Amino acid sequence: MDKFRMMFQFLQSNQESFMNGICGIMALASAQMYSVFEFSCPCMPEYNYTYGIGLLIIPPIWFFLLGFVLNNNVSVLAEEWKRPTGKRRKDPTILRYMFCSITQRSLIAPAVWVSVTLMDGKSFLCAFSVNLDIDRFGNYSFVNEMSEAEKLKLLARIPCKDLFENQEIRVAASRYIKCISQACGWMFLLMMTFTAFLIRAIRPCFNQAAFLKTKYWSHYIDIERKMFDDTCKEHAKSFAKVCIHQYFDNISGEMHNFHHNRSSNESDDEDGEKKKSDEEKLLGIRAQDDMNKVLWNWHTCKPALALKKDHMDGENNGIMNGEANGAANGFLKGHTHDMEKKEWAVYYNWRTEVEREG
Repeated sequence: MDKFRMMFQFLQSNQESFMNGICGIMALASAQMYSVFEFSCPCMPEYNYTYGIGLLIIPPIWFFLLGFVLNNNVSVLAEEWKRPTGKRRKDPTILRYMFCSITQRSLIAPAVWVSVTLMDGKSFLCAFSVNLDIDRFGNYSFVNEMSEAEKLKLLARIPCKDLFENQEIRVAASRYIKCISQACGWMFLLMMTFTAFLIRAIRPCFNQAAFLKTKYWSHYIDIERKMFDDTCKEHAKSFAKVCIHQYFDNISGEMHNFHHNRSSNESDDEDGEKKKSDEEKLLGIRAQDDMNKVLWNWHTCKPALALKKDHMDGENNGIMNGEANGAANGFLKGHTHDMEKKEWAVYYNWRTEVEREG
């Protein structure tokens, strides 16, 4: 159980990285399954190019949008961009950082799809089989007797094994185009890797303080939103529980009082502690209009990012007052050692006043 708990905590802390890996694996598996089971080129000069290029471009766009949909920071970015300024100003650098981070993670699955599709070569063969020079693969007399329209139809049927009669030409042309497709796939991988390397290498050359500030506040916005949602859930749960308890208390009336008098003191204490904890979770907000006002104010005018010092000042004042009282009694800090305070009890009588040490 401890291993499963540690694994669950690791996945929960690295949820977005885990989702990015899942998207990449899904893109890889879907590309392989589509190329093996479902790929069927139309083998017509009018549609080969459209189908092959569409297969190479449209699924990556879908995976890219899916990466945005599965990323929780998209809603955070949209809320931060559209919210009123209020008491908290909006920093464009934070919005750019969040957008670049989301885009970078969403490009994983499209890159996997394009690279796997180019390595497979079937879509590339379907798209560019019409552009082949068939004389390069041998001197065939029956090809020279064909018109240009017939040659295009012949070349368009190269990706289709069942529709092409001369298998020697088909195998040679397929290998040629697949070699070009794989070369393009390796170039694509090299370009993506080189771009990632440049981003990693150039980033330290810029101002690291500004980067750390932007990264910190982007994490803060995400964590603040999650904690606000959790607090709202806890408040709603406590609010519903208190409302239901009050409803049943009002309905039961004397019956509730009768059962309450017959119950034990321990159960009374436990119920009192539960009610007290539920009351504390309400945070003083006990009406629907008040909660609506809180939610509206949170959206329209978020609090400024400057913590109040009232509590800390109160503690400091208490310490200073204690030192002042000690100084007034002759216990100056620095002149005498800290002495343990003794408790005193004073009893008054109508005749005498006696002071005893307790």
